[in-house]
Amino acid sequence: MDNSKIGQHISERFNQELEDIRNKVLTMGGLVERQIELAVEAYTTGNMELAEQVIKQDNDVDALEVAIDQECTQILALRQPTAFDLRLLIAVIKIIHEIERIGDKAERIAEMAIQLAGNESKIPHHELEHMADLVKGMLHDALDAFARMTLENVPGITSMDEKVDREYDNILRQLITRMMEDPRNITRTLDVLWTVRALERIGDHACYICEHLVYMINGEDVRHLSQEELEKRVKVAR
Repeated sequence: MDNSKIGQHISERFNQELEDIRNKVLTMGGLVERQIELAVEAYTTGNMELAEQVIKQDNDVDALEVAIDQECTQILALRQPTAFDLRLLIAVIKIIHEIERIGDKAERIAEMAIQLAGNESKIPHHELEHMADLVKGMLHDALDAFARMTLENVPGITSMDEKVDREYDNILRQLITRMMEDPRNITRTLDVLWTVRALERIGDHACYICEHLVYMINGEDVRHLSQEELEKRVKVAR
């Protein structure tokens, strides 16, 4: 499937409205991608200016979510769309919610960067950075699939969540060991855990975006399906 689903209406104004919404979703996604990048850099380098920038940018993300939601609601009320158009608007409302939640997780990492400034994080930064690279890749590919309106890469994106979970479990074991070795580390280590947990949840939200895409394009609800079942559904629908 490609962008031909958009731009086939008698009303040119309707075409423009749908394209405007799609572009705003991608703009919002780009902002959040940048938030993640800056938040992780702030955490690993102790750069407080970057952390503050991430926190401030969250207002822009929230404002876009509200604006897009309002536009979708207005079109639903005035245009009374059906079929693909209806699914597109419903999916967009859900997708921007996922993107906003990802922005919240980036903000959380930035807050932890400030809170942990000047202290040893208790885990090698390269492990956290590797996990961050995985979830950033998942989000980027999910947004790219939305931009191109294709499900071709969806199974590959969702399968990456297992790697993210393994990274999370590995770091979690290290943190638990650290706390057991010295109880004085518990409070500080729990703060680190919140950062790692935020990254793990970003991967989850990227998967949810993919699920909403399947609904938008195929009209099928694939939430709560296993990876194997999702792959079969997407393959059959191609």
